[in-house]
Amino acid sequence: MKRLIVIIGILILSACKSTTKDQLTAQQVVDKSIEVSGGALYENTTRSFTFRNLIYISENNGDQQILKRISVTEFDTVLDVYSNQEFQRFVNDTLIRIEDSMAIKYGNSINSVHYFANLPYGLNDPAVKKEMLGKVVLKEKSYHKIKVTFEQENGGEDFDDTYVYWFNTKKMTPDYLSYEFHTDGGGMRFREAFNERYVNGIRFVDYKNYKTKDLNTSILKIDSLFEAGSLELLSKIELEDIKVNRDNYN
Repeated sequence: MKRLIVIIGILILSACKSTTKDQLTAQQVVDKSIEVSGGALYENTTRSFTFRNLIYISENNGDQQILKRISVTEFDTVLDVYSNQEFQRFVNDTLIRIEDSMAIKYGNSINSVHYFANLPYGLNDPAVKKEMLGKVVLKEKSYHKIKVTFEQENGGEDFDDTYVYWFNTKKMTPDYLSYEFHTDGGGMRFREAFNERYVNGIRFVDYKNYKTKDLNTSILKIDSLFEAGSLELLSKIELEDIKVNRDNYN
């Protein structure tokens, strides 16, 4: 009888250890996802791509990240620079004064494109708050479902937006994401990653961008609408001519 009790005790302890091991925190999932998607390369490379005929460049200057957008026409080259929440516009190398309201709009636009292109990098920014929502199944694959919100300080103009990410439990990559926004009347979006590729060690994807007309649905349940085929394909977000310069990587 004593031997049986000991064996049962060992089995219980083993089960507890296995369960604890499988129960990753949101922070652990994000850390692993960044590692498999590029890791330190995000901080030691210059990355560029073309999106809808505009050139986007992300540079690092110490701890400072410099985001750029370039528009080239027959007569002018417009360079927009966004760093430390400050926006500047240069037309043919000449600094142009921009009204504050428009500078905020342009800066947010540049930041948004770079943010999605560089995911999951950025999910460890100081203003980011992460919450594990458990495991779910999408298209017969298992995912860690994580809610992301932002502190008001350093959280940007849209700090009150809510995001949800689905990380593949095997690859640890963010294959789906959704977010709700409050500008321009508000709404929700759901993005499905496709065309995954690695360029000089950094993961890039394109997205199928969906919307829902049912704004009464919680952003936390939008994956159920996707599974049911109830979302409407709004657009495709495709990156072209991706370049990663590792010359300054130590």
